[in-house]
Amino acid sequence: MSTLEHPHAEGLLHNPAFSQVVAASGRRTIYTAGRVIIDERGALVGAGDLAAQTAQAMRNVGLALCAAGASYADIVKITTYVVNYKPEHRTIIGKARAPFFANGTPPASTLVGVAALALSEWLVEIEAIAVIG
Repeated sequence: MSTLEHPHAEGLLHNPAFSQVVAASGRRTIYTAGRVIIDERGALVGAGDLAAQTAQAMRNVGLALCAAGASYADIVKITTYVVNYKPEHRTIIGKARAPFFANGTPPASTLVGVAALALSEWLVEIEAIAVIG
């Protein structure tokens, strides 16, 4: 079993949406590819809807982690890429992502605005790093 510590970084703002730092110990590190908003048949989920696309990308992150024996609770770092990012997107993404971390402290997180993703219909892409024992 991995051990995750979320130390409070003196001088940094505490934000309940993510951890400023996570220290992980375990035997295995899992890196997901960027997960997007297509289902297992390749169909687009949530066309034009950032919240729906964020939730689908998170479900896909969970499926990828499960294949390697991990879960959302094992994520130590998550990176979210958003097309044409605007500050109001942060709240939308945060609300859509929050239920996936409801049972624990959220991981360290980076949010990056990008000009485009691989397909024009995709508004968000999420990748994760997890550590398991």
